[in-house]
Amino acid sequence: MATKWNLDPTHSEITFKVKHMMISNVKGSFRNFNAEIEAEDDSFANAKTTATIQTDSVFTNNTDRDNHLKSGEFFNAEEHPSITFESQALNDTVTGNLTINGITKPITLDVDFGGINVDPWGNTKAGFSFEGKINRKDFGLNWNAALEAGGVMVSDEVKIAGELQFVKQA
Repeated sequence: MATKWNLDPTHSEITFKVKHMMISNVKGSFRNFNAEIEAEDDSFANAKTTATIQTDSVFTNNTDRDNHLKSGEFFNAEEHPSITFESQALNDTVTGNLTINGITKPITLDVDFGGINVDPWGNTKAGFSFEGKINRKDFGLNWNAALEAGGVMVSDEVKIAGELQFVKQA
């Protein structure tokens, strides 16, 4: 029988970085997301993973940029309120279907399993780190602006990363 592991949101984060003006990276995060894992055992080898990110929770520490990202030129948060990810196996990598803007594409992320431990209150926790990259245009995130000196305002490649902690359900 599969064991369910629910996300511990107070000990988890999902972040992204994108090259801005071809000279530096801008970092952002999502403040509202949820995930769960169903696993046959504590190796997580054949675990099913699901995650949902609320697009209107995007945060880059700049209100104008956040509002632009929520608009129809990027996430279109009104029409597509969530980003989803689903996978069927979890190892050193995880391959699954990522849906952004109603467009679903397979992606592969590198995963580091941090291990399992019991907190002072008796909860069994598992930790994972992940990282990878996507091409934002694959998901209809096409907005850009040409720069006078050459190049573009926002790169196509987006680096994504996360630190996720899960709580084992009884």
